[in-house]
Amino acid sequence: MPAENKPVEPEQVMLLRKMNFFSRKSKVESRKIFLSLGAIALSMSAAAQTSEEQASDTVGVNDFRLEEIVVSAPVMQSTVSKQEIKHAELNRDNTGQNLPYLLSVTPSLVTTSDDGLGIGYTYFHIRGTDQTRINMTINEVPLNDAESQGVFWVNLTDMASGVSNLQVQRGIGTSANGGSSFGASVNLRTLDATVPQSSHPGPVRAELDFNGGMYNTFREMVKADVYLGDRLDKKGAWHIGGRFSKVNSDGYIERAKSDLLSYQGEIGWQNMKSAVTLTAFGGKERTYMAWYGVDYNTAWGINGANRRYNPAGEYVDKDGNTAYYDNQTDNYQQHHVHLHIGHRFNIHWTLSATAHYTFGTGYYEMLMADWNTYKADNITRKGLRNHFYGGILSSKYVHEKVDVQMGLALNQYRGLQYGTIDTTCTGDRFMPYYEGFGLKTDGNIYAKANWRVLHRGREKLSLYGDVQYRIVDYKIWGDNEEKSVLFSPEAINKHHTWHFFNPKAGLTYDNGGHRLSATFAMAHREPTRNNFVLATGPEDPKPERLYDYELGYSYSSAGILKSGYAMPWTIGLNLYMMDYDNQLIATGSVSSVGYINTINVKDSYRTGAEFQFGVEWTKWFSWKGNVTWSRNKWKDAAQWRTISFSPDWTAGNIFSFHAAGFNADIQTLVVSSQYLSNDEDPNATLKAYTVTNLMMTYALPFHTLRNARNIPDITLKCQLNNLFDTKYVNNGGTDGTYVWYFPQAGINVHAGFVVQW
Repeated sequence: MPAENKPVEPEQVMLLRKMNFFSRKSKVESRKIFLSLGAIALSMSAAAQTSEEQASDTVGVNDFRLEEIVVSAPVMQSTVSKQEIKHAELNRDNTGQNLPYLLSVTPSLVTTSDDGLGIGYTYFHIRGTDQTRINMTINEVPLNDAESQGVFWVNLTDMASGVSNLQVQRGIGTSANGGSSFGASVNLRTLDATVPQSSHPGPVRAELDFNGGMYNTFREMVKADVYLGDRLDKKGAWHIGGRFSKVNSDGYIERAKSDLLSYQGEIGWQNMKSAVTLTAFGGKERTYMAWYGVDYNTAWGINGANRRYNPAGEYVDKDGNTAYYDNQTDNYQQHHVHLHIGHRFNIHWTLSATAHYTFGTGYYEMLMADWNTYKADNITRKGLRNHFYGGILSSKYVHEKVDVQMGLALNQYRGLQYGTIDTTCTGDRFMPYYEGFGLKTDGNIYAKANWRVLHRGREKLSLYGDVQYRIVDYKIWGDNEEKSVLFSPEAINKHHTWHFFNPKAGLTYDNGGHRLSATFAMAHREPTRNNFVLATGPEDPKPERLYDYELGYSYSSAGILKSGYAMPWTIGLNLYMMDYDNQLIATGSVSSVGYINTINVKDSYRTGAEFQFGVEWTKWFSWKGNVTWSRNKWKDAAQWRTISFSPDWTAGNIFSFHAAGFNADIQTLVVSSQYLSNDEDPNATLKAYTVTNLMMTYALPFHTLRNARNIPDITLKCQLNNLFDTKYVNNGGTDGTYVWYFPQAGINVHAGFVVQW
């Protein structure tokens, strides 16, 4: 049999065979373990699980890396709609933009930015779904804010520098800790005690990154890791690491300044059977507000209009001059601590536990102007302070034919929303005028299994099943911050308990490079705090339900011999139908601090086809890309209308060149037009746009020198964003009478270097 056609067994299965763990005696013992684990799962009463939606095709200890003992590699079905991005690929183009922009070539993903550069507040949609409906975790711990369900990347600037790998699964995905995924799941991992490959052998690794560019954009990052011992030894191995990042930018939009920092520290120990790691990370941000947008003529620079104009903080002073409040800013910090413990009892099963705590605090400060008398009227601060903590437990069983995983989690959130005002405009006499509170308890319990029905030769057939029960208890009381007249706020008092049952099932068939997968999943999602405080009708917002049907096909070729070179290529096609009940869709309007207003619609759907391809033409040139076609509709009486912020077409294309230490990627993104409201108003749309970026790196050839071990690896990099200086807008909104837009920067250049020891 040709080597490329030989079946590849999961690593843990191969290890089991070598150690003769499939003997009759071992099967009897394993059945006892399986029954014991089943009893444990049935006794779990509170909630949830290790978020694991996007890792390997099977469960297993694999090569016994720390992340796979502490945070169990999950049982999940392999599908065409899953992407995994390694650290090197994620950071190759990293010059300080927030994480969504580093994922911009992911199928069905669209990024937006307030400051026009992707440095300050950035967001993304997948399949038309905004990131409050995308389940995001880091080391299986929920990253989404419990009340808003969003992730604010300015609080975690340069997070990509500390991520060992990142996985994106479109659609519902497997059971996860935190809120349900209504568009996709994104799982970040930082845990990895494996010594990285380097031209400098030894226990210490260090890295220094620096780059600067247009609009006074600078990024500095320093990172160090120490590896001591051997994980194969009884004494085990230690890993101690840390990172500090600083990013500053004036932004393309006027005064859209960003002053961002983040940190990450990790200490871990592991041997062949156990692992313990303590991780702390967080960040602090100060950004000038840029979320108001501008009108059409300004956004497109018509009649010489200033595309960079920012109305935030604008007022007319006592002399009749236009002025801007210099502290119209958002100030927030967030800190996370995770303790992970894992143990492999034997070759068949492992147990992992995680305790976590997150603290966040900050405020918006803004000038409120009296436009009748044209004077500065008052300064307000809207702030929040919150605590999020909980525990996660997961057990995993691996055998020749079946992998089983069971888990639970229990998390609680306590938050305070408050407002203060200074009517003297001196900035030192802030008086409280509202206080609102939130208490949310979220628990879930799950069990899932992957059964390898066939595993012979080139042919494989696996069945997958997953059931999850989730309970959410949510209480809001105090003052409504969004309906608060000064010193006379509207009261709010809401208390809801939801019980959600989320089943999932699928199959995967492999044969000679061909893969066919089919899945069905159901998920539920509770409303956010903003859904409640911004509600205009007499009824409270309803929880959403989603039925997700996916059918995927892919083919991977080992390559066709071409002048002595095997040219590998892949193709993939995924069809999806996402049928919603009571979906909360964006109206296009926003709150006073930029939150998106939504409404429940009884009937709606998102359906489409995602096509991907890749080919390595030569040893120095490769080409990959993706195209998504979709339809996103909601039913208004008897008429079906297009859902806002849902383009029919998106596409990504990358030409990659690499030779003698030089790498260049030409990246092109295409997004078709999209509506800003749900009534298909032709006057409230975003135009289609195409943007091309050029990324280049060159590794200086010090490795060819005689004493290369004593010389650090130095890589130079240069990035040209919007290479053809396209004038485009990627976000906006409307309140029914006024339409606003967020212009993006033309061509902008950034360059720097990376030094590694």
